[in-house]
Amino acid sequence: MAKSISFEAEPRERAGKGAARAVRRLGRVPAVIYGDSKDPVLVSLSARDLSRSYTSLKFFSTLCEVKVGKETYRTLPRDVQLDPVTDIPVHVDFLRVSAKTKVSVSVPLVFAGIEKSPGLKRGGVLNVITHTLDLRCPADKIPEILSFDASNLDVGESVHVSHILLPEGVDLAVKGRDHTIATIVAPSALKSEEGSAAGNAAAPAAAAPAAAAPAAAAGEAKK
Repeated sequence: MAKSISFEAEPRERAGKGAARAVRRLGRVPAVIYGDSKDPVLVSLSARDLSRSYTSLKFFSTLCEVKVGKETYRTLPRDVQLDPVTDIPVHVDFLRVSAKTKVSVSVPLVFAGIEKSPGLKRGGVLNVITHTLDLRCPADKIPEILSFDASNLDVGESVHVSHILLPEGVDLAVKGRDHTIATIVAPSALKSEEGSAAGNAAAPAAAAPAAAAPAAAAGEAKK
């Protein structure tokens, strides 16, 4: 299970663009906590604290404990709005969750032992097509990462969704699609060698019919 993040938040009395701008001038980011069939809670977070966390690939799959006074809300980040010019967070949406809440999250994929793989030792390159996997699971069972042992991958071999072992209680968000996640791509030098070998093997086969043609013509002339 992924480790949780804690934020010290302050309550906001008013919503709206004017109130949000006033909060940002104080170095804070307006946010809202919603869900679980309860009224939304308006809060603000330290811009510095938020910036340290949201840039992580795991941010949207990590539980966040938002503390507002004596109240602590167990949440999951759902959206971060960014300034179109500076890319600085300007608003955050948190979904209130409980242990029974099932959520959809994208969890990062890690390829362990790839440096030991025969494919990389032969000069191949790991081509990662999908860096995360979409899952459906209880909020308290969100895995921090999904790891695949790539130490035996050779050139031309691929990793598919079905190769990833999921923890108990965790399912794929979309089932029945066994798409490719990563593959070991052959280096250009190896491709050239294989192409030359294929060409050399094809040459004698092509020469045989050509050599047989004059002999057949000579036989016809004798008749």
